[in-house]
Amino acid sequence: MPLVGPDDAAERAGNLLGHFRARGLPVIHVRHESLESDATFLVAGTPGAEFDSRVIPRAGEAVIVKHHPNSFLETDLRAEIERHPDASLVVAGMMTSMCVDATVRAASDLGYDVSVVADACAAPDLEFAGTHVAGHAVHAAFIRALGDAYADVVMTADVVSPPADELR
Repeated sequence: MPLVGPDDAAERAGNLLGHFRARGLPVIHVRHESLESDATFLVAGTPGAEFDSRVIPRAGEAVIVKHHPNSFLETDLRAEIERHPDASLVVAGMMTSMCVDATVRAASDLGYDVSVVADACAAPDLEFAGTHVAGHAVHAAFIRALGDAYADVVMTADVVSPPADELR
């Protein structure tokens, strides 16, 4: 599925990942594998279901395989998060309008404090009832909605740049 700005988002997600790794913070990767018999992407064992080279899991980092947009549905994600009770959830990934949205809303509903890194996510162009919605507008609408009630919306620089009091 073609997305708008996936390379920039993946680059930023890689920067986030490097930031968390450098600080020894827990990292949980989530990979979607479709179980639909007519799936044309996200099929296990194909490039569409593999991690982008900028966010490849390392040994010891948790990898959750999911089959639904909501990363909590029928997975061990909640149990993996509970292994790190003091950690905050910081979400980045593809697609803003599907997996990111469903996962962030579920995390919030489960009582987690969540931040979604807006510039480390991407969305596709969509069409509904003859109306074309450009991917950047899809992304903006979903991010705005998440920020209204479900998550703090931040940018990569907000996460990887130390606050002024840490620079002393």
